[in-house]
Amino acid sequence: MTRSILILGGTADARILAGRLAEDSGYRILLSMAGRTLSPVEQPVPMRSGGFGGAAGLADFIHTGGFDILVDATHPYAAKISANAIEAAGLARVPLVILSRAAWQRQPGDRWHEVDTVEQAVIALGSEGRRVFLALGRQELLPFEAAPQHDYLIRSVDPVEPPLKLPHARYMTARGPFAPDDEIRMLEEGRIETLVSKNSGGSASYGKIEAARRLGLPVIMIERPRQRNDARLNDVTVPDIAAALTAIRHQLSLLEKRGE
Repeated sequence: MTRSILILGGTADARILAGRLAEDSGYRILLSMAGRTLSPVEQPVPMRSGGFGGAAGLADFIHTGGFDILVDATHPYAAKISANAIEAAGLARVPLVILSRAAWQRQPGDRWHEVDTVEQAVIALGSEGRRVFLALGRQELLPFEAAPQHDYLIRSVDPVEPPLKLPHARYMTARGPFAPDDEIRMLEEGRIETLVSKNSGGSASYGKIEAARRLGLPVIMIERPRQRNDARLNDVTVPDIAAALTAIRHQLSLLEKRGE
């Protein structure tokens, strides 16, 4: 029997995981993306884009598509879809594997000011004008219009359209991974005084954090959303791709043993 795997993506980890699973024989894999990136990188498996209409819609998609297992490999800040995944897996009665990469940990020399929300990050910048580097993704930028006194350098995968209503904002488009030495050069050339970042974890965007440490720059770090506690007992949370592969294969082997 060909087993079917639905992966909720949005990270490089999801793409790599899908590619590793595709190397195995006997799996039908579909990678689902939220559709927020205008030009996503090529994926190694069939892909769909867009939402499902909440947890019930996702559960119906799982049931109708005949998927045997659901994998949540979304961004650590995609709290809503992750909550929907937990509920949908319960409704559809399929195993759920959650790939949740570890958050970055403060290292000696880091000058982090930790906040819970983007709005708090805006306040933390203060009233005195600074040269600020924002690398948050274009969906999170609007609150900074409330602080026009700063000079912003804004990096995103897709262009910020329309531009923010700010008197001093420069834009650059780029896709990681970013090497620390390149990040140092960019920060120095932009005469950046403060960084604003999410604690995304992983290596692809860590270069700016290492660069800030080496340059002695402060980082306003937006902490991850607090995790809900409604995961089922048989849901499996893993920290990396290798563990996700092991967990997926184990869950599928259990289905085989039960004859499902």
